[in-house]
Amino acid sequence: MSAASKDEELAQIILRVTKEKQPQTTRQLVTLVKDSCQFTEKVIVESILKLQSEGKIKLSKQPPQTPPQLNAYLQTGQALWFWATLTTTFVTAAAVFTISEDLYPWVYIRYVLGTIFVLWLPGYSFIKALFPVQVPIKLATENLDLIERVALSLGMSLALVPLVGLLLNYTPWGIRLTPIVLSLLALTVAFATVAVVREHQARIEKGR
Repeated sequence: MSAASKDEELAQIILRVTKEKQPQTTRQLVTLVKDSCQFTEKVIVESILKLQSEGKIKLSKQPPQTPPQLNAYLQTGQALWFWATLTTTFVTAAAVFTISEDLYPWVYIRYVLGTIFVLWLPGYSFIKALFPVQVPIKLATENLDLIERVALSLGMSLALVPLVGLLLNYTPWGIRLTPIVLSLLALTVAFATVAVVREHQARIEKGR
């Protein structure tokens, strides 16, 4: 049998196995094909890559494995949102207390960060804590659609911030800049911490 005939035979086997067995990973596909023929693993992989380049099969990227330990999970890219949230929160608080109203043009940084701090972060961390992986919305196609997350985060922030102000009104500190900033900071950090813990647990259970 010529080399071209062998390549064609292997390609047909791969396509047949892909259609009938529907393997979830490339490793599963290679194993199933190897069980069906006498070709080496290297030859099978090369044929799979060739078929992919020709558009006859599609290899999907597998999601990264979730570490079982929380501290290890916090060092992965999956927890990048958590560190971004904390960094933005503390940088905003520092900007509010260090940049005065008449310090131009640096005060515009304070305005931008303050807007994100008030209108986005509290609601985002709260929604993330409630629904760490997915939300019960029929329109959601994956874990959480970007538009849905933005809308829910903005809406929840608009609900939480006035509630914080109302509660502060009945405390000795009152509705002043420092109590409001510290309250929103504590609220965001608490929600984000709960969210990352719940997200880690959900990903571990999903991977089982």
